[in-house]
Amino acid sequence: MSCGDPHETDCGEVLDHLYEYLDSEMPPLDRDKFQHHFEECSPCLEKYGLEEAVKKLVKRCCGRDDVPTDLRAKVMGRIDLIRSGQAVPEHDVTATVQEN
Repeated sequence: MSCGDPHETDCGEVLDHLYEYLDSEMPPLDRDKFQHHFEECSPCLEKYGLEEAVKKLVKRCCGRDDVPTDLRAKVMGRIDLIRSGQAVPEHDVTATVQEN
């Protein structure tokens, strides 16, 4: 997604790291850079708002259960594969976690 306007920070970079921003898992300088991008790019701001709403809904519906570290690593690995265009395994990444 891109609004078609030039920005200091590319829309693709912002969207690729949106969850790091939402989860406050990025350095303050990067957070400031992303915040500035959202102030000038309405499509990215809208996507941010939608993802933030989904995150809040999941948190409200799923309680306060912590995500197992190995599950998070598997999901993030799968996301990285998808982003890089590599083949993604057909099996369910949660299968091993559920068996434990």
